[in-house]
Amino acid sequence: MNAATPYVPAQPRSVHRSSRSDFPGRVTVAVYAADPVLRVGVVQQLRSRPEVDLLDDADAERAQTSLVVVDSVDDDVAALLHRLRHNTATRAGLVVGTLGPGALQRVIECGVAAVLRRTDADQDRLLHLVLAMANGEGVLPGDLLGKLLTHVGGLQRSALDPRGLSLSTLTTREADMLRLVAEGLDTAEIARKTAYSERTVKNVLHEIITRLQLRNRAHAVGYALRNGLI
Repeated sequence: MNAATPYVPAQPRSVHRSSRSDFPGRVTVAVYAADPVLRVGVVQQLRSRPEVDLLDDADAERAQTSLVVVDSVDDDVAALLHRLRHNTATRAGLVVGTLGPGALQRVIECGVAAVLRRTDADQDRLLHLVLAMANGEGVLPGDLLGKLLTHVGGLQRSALDPRGLSLSTLTTREADMLRLVAEGLDTAEIARKTAYSERTVKNVLHEIITRLQLRNRAHAVGYALRNGLI
């Protein structure tokens, strides 16, 4: 794979240019691969499925789901995934031969919604991947999910806990104060409960409301509860 071998969408001869409105209920799919053999393999698996509408290169940008089929993740692959991430019409999935050290974190940072190993990419699993992405779900092999959870836990312990932060949008102090607001305490009562000054309490709550673009304390409590932050 090199810069002279660009990624292009699949162009199956028997699939004409189409739009979503032409195939109501079918999931539109674009397939990207530098290697034509890899591309054809995935296209052949999905071509006959009535749930799927394979798009050609002219309509690829409008696909609901995009499958990137590669041997491994390199800079070219990451660049393609970043480009797809900024296309709000599509969700990207990766069908990959091998994931080297750090590659899982990299592709997640690139916005990949699902990962499937090429050795597991039979017709049923490919279809499951496409339909899951179209439904807003994520898909990872069990061992990769375990690695991801271990990585997230390590990040929380090593980088965030020492700074009083969490992976949520609230610091520990902010979450504690919002819990007290949710219990009906006013500024003075929260100050006494937390041993902070009333001014600090007001500043912390104002920072939450401003940063999350909320209207007031009640809105902040509702937001935190809906998103599992408190």
